[in-house]
Amino acid sequence: MPAPFFFNDRLKTKIFLLAVVPFLAAIASIGIGVRQQATALARTQHATMQAAYLSSKEIELRHYVELATSAIEPLYAPDATTAGTAPAAPPSADEAARQRAALAVLQKMDFGTDGYFFVYDMHGRSLMHPREPGLVGQDLWNLRDPQGALTIQQLVSAAQHGGGFVRYMWHRPSTGKLAPKLGYVVALPRWGWMVGTGIYLDDVDSTLAHIDERASANIERTLQWLGVIALAGVGVFALGALVLNVSEYRSTDAKLKRLAQQVVESQEQERARLSRELHDGISQMLVSAKLLLESALARFERGETRVTAAEASLSTGLTRLSDTLREVRRISHALRPAMLDDLGLAAALEQLTRELADESSVEIGFTQAGEGSKPASPLGAPLPDAVNTALFRIAQEALTNIVRHAHARRAALTLDIAQDGVTLSIADNGRGFDVALAQADPRGGMGLRNMRERLEPLGGQLSISSKPGHTVLTAWVPIHTDSARDEDDAPHRPARKHTETP
Repeated sequence: MPAPFFFNDRLKTKIFLLAVVPFLAAIASIGIGVRQQATALARTQHATMQAAYLSSKEIELRHYVELATSAIEPLYAPDATTAGTAPAAPPSADEAARQRAALAVLQKMDFGTDGYFFVYDMHGRSLMHPREPGLVGQDLWNLRDPQGALTIQQLVSAAQHGGGFVRYMWHRPSTGKLAPKLGYVVALPRWGWMVGTGIYLDDVDSTLAHIDERASANIERTLQWLGVIALAGVGVFALGALVLNVSEYRSTDAKLKRLAQQVVESQEQERARLSRELHDGISQMLVSAKLLLESALARFERGETRVTAAEASLSTGLTRLSDTLREVRRISHALRPAMLDDLGLAAALEQLTRELADESSVEIGFTQAGEGSKPASPLGAPLPDAVNTALFRIAQEALTNIVRHAHARRAALTLDIAQDGVTLSIADNGRGFDVALAQADPRGGMGLRNMRERLEPLGGQLSISSKPGHTVLTAWVPIHTDSARDEDDAPHRPARKHTETP
């Protein structure tokens, strides 16, 4: 082969490698970042759902035990002949008959194949076990599970301390195998009894494992798409290596920017999906459980016989369930506020300022130029979803930084929609910062870089001026006629389901 052709081929190979290697490194970095973020979101979802599910099960167990103790309350209530009898004293014939009747009542109460009540005395002797009658009468005080834990002693200790939850291993009636179980026990001190019930946790573990599998599948699917995009990019670079001109370099740069924008959009879509699942799934389950508990409490309060301790426990459970429901809604709203999709940018920004003002000591005001609560383009169409998302995330980042770092007393957010574009301004009277230093520092200024990266695909601009006592951040995004029409023709994102919840 002639030397010039050989040299040309080597040059093309070097240029191709110089283009492909950084591209693949960038794809790998994006893939690692996407995987880490998706894994973190999956872990957060797992922890949230596990806490909510176990909380609902604990409340359910309390309710079952309260129903059981209420059922035997007429038999357990002291009368004139037994009011002064100590727990250790032998029961009278009438008292023994009451105890046998109470055991018969409890033995008939169950809630499914694996749901039953059990009774022990405070010395570990089994008094009633409907699924394992062979244990009745046996002293199980020294019974240990496969891990060596003293099961009955733990249950008795929890009952003696006013009742509580205990995790232990026990045979599951439906399978005949050992399974993890969550039990709740209370004491009947006058009879020296411990009454309790429990649920088996392997169903909870299998449900959470299924959710984890789906999350892992979504992560792998995202990485596969990144791999497909990487292969497509390598093909484009191979074609560019044959042409070797400036336009191909610009085309490659444009493709990388579009890829970065796809990653951002993918993150927003995943946030929206997780937010909808929390709002439409876990939240509704918690609301249903809350309504059932409120109904139970109302029946307690209207009953002829008032059980103050039971009512107090039920009220405490309702309070904790309400706190859990608010936390799930807060997480769902933090992932993506429903108001941004339903009512538009202005309503979402107003809600954001109101929430941050309530959570902090900073007085935050919101002003919208023009009329209407849903900002629209000059053509009368709603703003594109990409513009809404970018400006909302910029406002969220800026206001969060003000609350955490600016030491400001007041802040103001202004949204102005003009013929040529949308302007978002955030001002505060905090201590200010060095803008040039923050932008040049590679270890800091991530928020400012993220804002610029969100605006760049939209053709927007970000300007910042800061000094002690006065800082202003302004984001401007142009409104294009074509993009507004395209947004109207594009399929809309799935709407959230809205239900009235207490």
